[in-house]
Amino acid sequence: MTTVVLLGTLDTKGEECAWLRARLTAHGVDVLLVDTGVAGRPRTEADIARAVVAAAAGDDLERLRAEADRGAAVTVMGTGAAAVVTQLYEEGRLDGVLAVGGSGGASIAGRAVRDLPVGVPKLIVSSMAGGDVSPYVGGSDVAMLHSVVDIAGVNRLSAPVFANAAAGIAGMAKDFAARGRTVGGTVPQGTSPHEGRPLIAASMAGVTTPGVDAARARLDALGYEVLVFHTSGAGGRALESLAERGLFAGVLDLTPCELADDLVGGVLTAGPDRLEAAGLAGIPQVVSVGALDMVKFGPLATLPDRFRDRHVRVHNPSVTVIRTTPEEVGELGRRIGGKLRAALGPAALCLPLLGMSTLGAPADGPAPAGPYHDPETDAVLFAALRDTLRGSAVEIHELPTHINDPAFGRAAADHLHRLIVDRSGTRLTNAGSGA
Repeated sequence: MTTVVLLGTLDTKGEECAWLRARLTAHGVDVLLVDTGVAGRPRTEADIARAVVAAAAGDDLERLRAEADRGAAVTVMGTGAAAVVTQLYEEGRLDGVLAVGGSGGASIAGRAVRDLPVGVPKLIVSSMAGGDVSPYVGGSDVAMLHSVVDIAGVNRLSAPVFANAAAGIAGMAKDFAARGRTVGGTVPQGTSPHEGRPLIAASMAGVTTPGVDAARARLDALGYEVLVFHTSGAGGRALESLAERGLFAGVLDLTPCELADDLVGGVLTAGPDRLEAAGLAGIPQVVSVGALDMVKFGPLATLPDRFRDRHVRVHNPSVTVIRTTPEEVGELGRRIGGKLRAALGPAALCLPLLGMSTLGAPADGPAPAGPYHDPETDAVLFAALRDTLRGSAVEIHELPTHINDPAFGRAAADHLHRLIVDRSGTRLTNAGSGA
């Protein structure tokens, strides 16, 4: 029978979890209730006790109680819950996970579920879901539902939210079980036109879409399925997480612009480890410099004062950008070059010498001139990359095109295909069919 694992701190959310368990049972699913609390007495009986969860993290519940360090307890119980949930999934006893909690409960739940494969249903109901959910979601497909009111009893506002959550996870879990527990970025057999093809990860922003689209079309013709990740912070984290798991045959990272936000203080950072997972996993990768000519912030009113004397542009009502400086792109070149030098697999760098975003398009190109077209600043980036990679095994391909020229995208795709073929020693059955 379909099974939903329900996570909650039963000393504080016992009433809510008992109510949810009854709703889930009414929807025709089995429920395994896991207690992730530490301090107080459980308000309802768990199927997997908190002591088991603590032990799964290699710790002791009584020690956590004695020390009374809430932060440490949340960390331990999150680690233990992740171990418990993973074991249940591997044993075939989990078709979906539902959790409820405030900041601590959501933190435990996020840690518990985000390492499960993509496709396993994961839903967290929390009062924290109305803000930045990236600490809870990470790079996975975790769904979060805002509880509107705090999770403190079942009342006329929380009851319909909880009911929707129970119905939603029950339906997702039943579908997941019915399709054979399909995970890992795949879909039910017979539903994908790219079924069975090797997977490629590609990074893209709105300002690099034409070039990445050309690369994607070329890779499709060469026999791959391309998964495109929006470089919005969450997209980069997802790409890194899945690359770390070895999901991809290759990575086409034409738009590593989240590194600019990380360096300068923009809002769409994916963290300092961006652009490392593929190299550490030995996955063939082709990297470029898409959108490194800008740093992203929120609406214009939120732009920090220290950046208001920069070349500011309102990209849309939700996103304001500033042009990167020579000093910033020089540091970006050194950082990216260092990451590529450390790669354990084959790597190539493709440099679009005529610009790296729609905002950096040259005046004499097919597209309108971009306000961030600045060959002198771009040259600082290119020089830093060349200097950092000098003497390394990383290939450097300099193309006299803009990044959004279809010729650039096709060339980058061809370089990645060659690295993959050279690495594997085999060819795809329909490789080159679209040449």
